Amino acid sequence: MRAALGLWRWRRNPLRRTTDLVEAWVALTALVLFCVAVPLVGWSAGASAHDSLRVAVRLQEERRTQTTARVVRPADPPASATRTAESGGEERLRRAVVARWTAPDGSPRTGTVTTFRRHSAPGDTFSLWTDRDGRPVTPPMRADTARAHAITAGLTAALLTGLLMETVRRLAVRRLVLTRYARLDRAWAAAGPDWGRTGTGS
Repeated sequence: MRAALGLWRWRRNPLRRTTDLVEAWVALTALVLFCVAVPLVGWSAGASAHDSLRVAVRLQEERRTQTTARVVRPADPPASATRTAESGGEERLRRAVVARWTAPDGSPRTGTVTTFRRHSAPGDTFSLWTDRDGRPVTPPMRADTARAHAITAGLTAALLTGLLMETVRRLAVRRLVLTRYARLDRAWAAAGPDWGRTGTGS
């Protein structure tokens, strides 16, 4: 960050203007906030996101049950489906099959589900997650995945805070520069009529 470059204006100098001193204060304030506020905001956002995601992971683990499903037969592709390159790639990774499994209440269920197994012959078994009603659902979020999301949220919050502070600093410096130009124009307008005349200033 270039805010530290404004600190040189703290030096005593007979040509130092009031705006130079103000710019030094702006640079110092921005530097302190950048070193303190940015890490604090990032840590707070990451910790808050991690707490929320940890609660979500716990609820998903409580409300979802892993069971074993058995393949009955491959599922029929939809007749009206439009094949694209993306859908073709998904089909290579995931297979739709008709499977049978047992719901948490012990009742048998049969339905079409997707599996990442490349070959799913009738009679093959695979792990399946279901909700309390026995409907297929995605697996609960893993703890390390939640932690990675929390870290990303913290870093994003810190980055946005840093960008906001740098934007405010630049706007303040721009305002100071415009003030300098305005004062210079007024000073030049006052001295302009006498510029170059013999005996001026005598």
